[in-house]
Amino acid sequence: MEKVPPSFLGARGGVEDDGVSPGGGGRVNTGSPPPHTHTSFFLKIKRSELNLSLGSPSLREDRHAFKMKKFNFRKVLDGLTASSPGSGSSSGSNSGGGSGSVHPGGTVLREEIQETLTSEYFHICKTVRHGFPYQPTALAFDPVQKTLAIGTRTGAIRILGRPGVDCYCQHESGAAVLQLQFLINEGALVSASSDDTLHLWNLRQKRPAILHSLKFNRERITYCHLPFQSKWLYVGTERGNTHIVNIESFILSGYVIMWNKAIELSTKTHPGPVVHLSDSPRDEGKLLIGYENGTVVFWDLKSKRAELRLYYDEAIHSIDWHHEGKQFMCSHSDGSLTLWNLKSPSRPFQTTIPHGKSQKEGRKSESCKPILKVEYKTCRNSEPFIIFSGGLSYDKACRRPSLTIMHGKAITVLEMDHPIVEFLTLCETPYPNEFQEPYAVVVLLEKDLIVVDLTQSNFPIFENPYPMDIHESPVTCTAYFADCPPDLILVLYSIGVKHKKQGYSNKEWPITGGAWNLGTQTYPEIIITGHADGSIKFWDASAITLQMLYKLKTSKVFEKQKVGEGKQTCEIVEEDPYAIQMIYWCPESRIFCVSGVSAYVIIYKFSRHEITAEIVSLEVRLQYDVEDIITPEPETSPPFPDLSSQLPSSRSLSGSTNTVASEGVAKDSIPCLNVKTRPVRMPPGYQAELVIQLVWMDGEPPQQITSLAVSSAYGIVAFGNCNGLAVVDFIQKTVLLSMGTIDLYRSSDLYQRQPRSPRKNKQFIAGLTELNDSPVPLELERCKSPTSGLATRIPEAAAGFCRNEIPAVRQRNQVHHLPVKGSRKLSLPTDLKADLDHVNGHCTSPTSQSCSSGKRLSNADVSKVNRWGPGKPPFRKAQSAACMEISLPVTTEESRENLYNRSRSSSISSIDKDSKEAITALYFMESFARKNDSTVSPCLFVGTSLGMVLIISLNLPSADEQRFTEPVMVLPSGTFLSLKGPVLTFSCMDRTGGLMHPPYEVWKDPNNIDENEKSWRRKLVMNFPSPSQEIGDHQYTIICSEKQAKVFSLPSQTCLYVHNITETSFILRADVVVMCNSACLACFCANGHIMIMSLPSLRPMLDVNYLPLTDMRIARTFCFTNEGQALYLVSPTEIQRLTYSQEMCDNLQDMLGDLFTPIETPEAQNRGFLKGLFGGSGQTFDREELFGEASAGKASRSLAQHIPGPGGIEGMKGAAGGVMGELTRARIALDERGQRLGELEEKTAGMMTSAEAFSKHAHELMLKYKDKKWYQF
Repeated sequence: MEKVPPSFLGARGGVEDDGVSPGGGGRVNTGSPPPHTHTSFFLKIKRSELNLSLGSPSLREDRHAFKMKKFNFRKVLDGLTASSPGSGSSSGSNSGGGSGSVHPGGTVLREEIQETLTSEYFHICKTVRHGFPYQPTALAFDPVQKTLAIGTRTGAIRILGRPGVDCYCQHESGAAVLQLQFLINEGALVSASSDDTLHLWNLRQKRPAILHSLKFNRERITYCHLPFQSKWLYVGTERGNTHIVNIESFILSGYVIMWNKAIELSTKTHPGPVVHLSDSPRDEGKLLIGYENGTVVFWDLKSKRAELRLYYDEAIHSIDWHHEGKQFMCSHSDGSLTLWNLKSPSRPFQTTIPHGKSQKEGRKSESCKPILKVEYKTCRNSEPFIIFSGGLSYDKACRRPSLTIMHGKAITVLEMDHPIVEFLTLCETPYPNEFQEPYAVVVLLEKDLIVVDLTQSNFPIFENPYPMDIHESPVTCTAYFADCPPDLILVLYSIGVKHKKQGYSNKEWPITGGAWNLGTQTYPEIIITGHADGSIKFWDASAITLQMLYKLKTSKVFEKQKVGEGKQTCEIVEEDPYAIQMIYWCPESRIFCVSGVSAYVIIYKFSRHEITAEIVSLEVRLQYDVEDIITPEPETSPPFPDLSSQLPSSRSLSGSTNTVASEGVAKDSIPCLNVKTRPVRMPPGYQAELVIQLVWMDGEPPQQITSLAVSSAYGIVAFGNCNGLAVVDFIQKTVLLSMGTIDLYRSSDLYQRQPRSPRKNKQFIAGLTELNDSPVPLELERCKSPTSGLATRIPEAAAGFCRNEIPAVRQRNQVHHLPVKGSRKLSLPTDLKADLDHVNGHCTSPTSQSCSSGKRLSNADVSKVNRWGPGKPPFRKAQSAACMEISLPVTTEESRENLYNRSRSSSISSIDKDSKEAITALYFMESFARKNDSTVSPCLFVGTSLGMVLIISLNLPSADEQRFTEPVMVLPSGTFLSLKGPVLTFSCMDRTGGLMHPPYEVWKDPNNIDENEKSWRRKLVMNFPSPSQEIGDHQYTIICSEKQAKVFSLPSQTCLYVHNITETSFILRADVVVMCNSACLACFCANGHIMIMSLPSLRPMLDVNYLPLTDMRIARTFCFTNEGQALYLVSPTEIQRLTYSQEMCDNLQDMLGDLFTPIETPEAQNRGFLKGLFGGSGQTFDREELFGEASAGKASRSLAQHIPGPGGIEGMKGAAGGVMGELTRARIALDERGQRLGELEEKTAGMMTSAEAFSKHAHELMLKYKDKKWYQF
């Protein structure tokens, strides 16, 4: 009988398959569960199942079965991969229990992890929206509550009060907001939208809701006016008619002012739409109606006739009253202002063209641009203010939009950066018949909101407390940090406040409505935004507010481009060459790193002191071309490469031969931008430590950077693009690794790009190198080129030569801007035997590759593949097929590539997916570089666009003092893992289930001259896996790609869990976050789904169809963070924050500000006896009597349709709660009682009308038959 070797598991280093759960007794359960769309897999091998005894009957029986079927146990393990979850139809246990990890020798080490997260912890809801309202259209102000409302073209309304009071609400129809009207000091707002609908919003709740809606069916709304303390709303239409709406019931009155009755009967033309409505300050019974063609009608509401009609040749845009009600001012389309007196309506009392050129007497002034709006405000102790927008002369075409303020004889023109949408003058009194006493002007621009102080002669503007300048330059990327170190906000604010603009008004911000408190959320939050002009903004986002802390301008490290220069930049970037693409920030060490669209990386260090220093820069050559791979001939190749051509700062990062001529190198080896060479003054804050730039190669611009990671503990920055990977030591300012992606695989190139000659390679390699994946001695590693991905064994003479040259290499590594001709690269032979025991990857066997592609290999197929051996062409073909299957979602979706330019956090538009493998994710961690390592070491995890994960080993000097002098060695470890789809993110957990933070260096001010040298020792915080006395796995690695997530146990590299997140779409953003002191994986999918999975079991906790990807801006800016927070750029000017935490959703009501606070309405001034006697109508005007149904009747039902809103009585019931709950419920009860009384009153009135009609008919019948005799019937 055949003997089973006792190390049949040790040869494989553990079970590499990730798709089955072996059953007891050594038998393999081959039954396949039903497929599911979202699947998780769970591998568990019990200790008793692995401690097999060679003398047991079951083992002898199994050995006999193995002999009869002529295959061994190792092939069985290979065959298990056929049911891998990577096939898309796998499923397994999703329970939160632990799973077993297999280790050599049959020892099991896997502690039970009790996952505390459940689906009850998660719920999606929007929290707050920051920024400037996108495409604003309307503006309103409540002078008593002092709140401001802004309407937009997308149907949104933003209501602003004091800092912290910021509310967003949205019309369901999405129709543009035409006009807004506050019910002053009533806690309500009326909006008129472009779909001819009026809406009444209830502002007495933290989340405003619509109480009523009124849809006009036959006429289009053009203007609305609501008099102060009135419940009747005047509505003007495009046909020229004026309707009246009851605000309380939102029912149309039967009182209508028809356009043909308003104008004279002799007029033959239509007056046009209604552009203005207002009641007279002197007499509320008189209504001023302005028509577009220049006609103004003074309508008597009681007599239902026109008292006055005024005509002007030019079209009217706006009208405003003098507070006494005797005069009003009109603005016209020719840039003129006309002042009319009611006593002489035949012609204007005064006509002026403020910006027109003065003409000779008798000639009309030159016309100017239209004055779109004018406001005429009076003061008790000074001349009135006349404020208008537009009206500039046509001969000044380059003049910017302006607001003109006329005060007495002084005319001030305030030029704006953007077109003016609307403006309002803020006055002390809400009463229109009193001196207005204006104190400020709110100007709503297309992309900004400013408030001008009218109380000072130079008209300064107020400092805006709202984050209205997020879009000052277009936002290109975002980063969100919750529960960061609390001292950071104060430090950043103290630095940023020194650079704030000066010249603001010294008065307080005038919009002070509402009330806001901090609530229960206390942890600090910081949002970082990168912009197209190269600027970085740090924002304090604590307690759902947003305030800018600090602004960093990255463009200051570069020379300004002169006109006619920078052609090489324009070829890859049409505009904005400094645009920020990626942000990496370590809050603990305060290391900050950015990458830009012009293929550069800048590393910043934080300092409280100002310095003047030169900016150190490195230029890196990074290219990759498969077709240029050249196999050198034996007779022409040198015995070993020339080290002078392999300097880290000048070495080509390609994995192919670079044969550019020397004159060509001098021409092409230039960066896109020029770094300043002179000493630069750096103010306190973030100061540039190192600039790394990719250079042009062979006339081709550098590809944009697709991944970025920094480790402050290691002093290393890594970045990659579609060509390869670069690793730079920013402490010693040297390039450690510069390598094409294909070379990162070393001897185990899983994706064969081009067939090569085995004979030539074999002849050449036989006398020069020997492939060896075992650990290389440190001396040999140091003499090997940092860019070489090969673990080659070099002859002693060559090794000695290398060791002698190390000091020279180190000296030259510190030289910057060193363009050197690229060296020739030796190609690898394809027929060298790849030892599977040292490859350590899950896609290195044909069976595992086939499982990744979703196909199960039969035993015959396995035998056929194994006959060729692990390094033969069929093995390569299987890998290539799997590679194509993995990259299918990327390579075949051309429409997605065209639509989603700059996908995710990387710019994949530059990735040639047919032949290039981009670096898509990077992660520094203390981990196990190779399978079955006993100790952790510094590692760099590298994820690619083909779903491959490679681990780069970092060899750092042991002593802290040597870190500044001794070289750092970097080489691929030969470890490979695989997923479906491009890799997005990494993270690590310890054996107890706690999330491991990457190591970092504790921050110290690098420019602090008070500290002595002893205190300059670097203080590192290293997060090692929890120690254990048992031998086995100590760490879990979580890897997420665009298609699936996997959890591996290290160092055995066993795949414990797999979750196929999506098959029909792809993931845009994935982050491992902490929620309720437990880790979870949060994903945002392109189909709009937000998914949360627990860790490490990858159990689905939440799957909500939240937001479909309608704009690439969302994909570029969406990000998750700890404590259930997330954000994205919802429009070019606004950031939307949301939460996926049930606890925060429950507490959100307490965190939001109150839009309405009880304030007593100011009393009207006493007009005096004589003024009341001669100044106007002494009678009170009863609108209810005039517009009510009793006198005006009912309006036609076909004219408008009443729609009850969700924020009515029932909506208020749901909103009642908290501290004011009892009062709210009492108010609801009173409203319900009033509603019932109103209904009873209507029924009583109807019965009375019916009784009167019956009595009338009875009386008529009695009179008819009164004098008739009985026989006349």
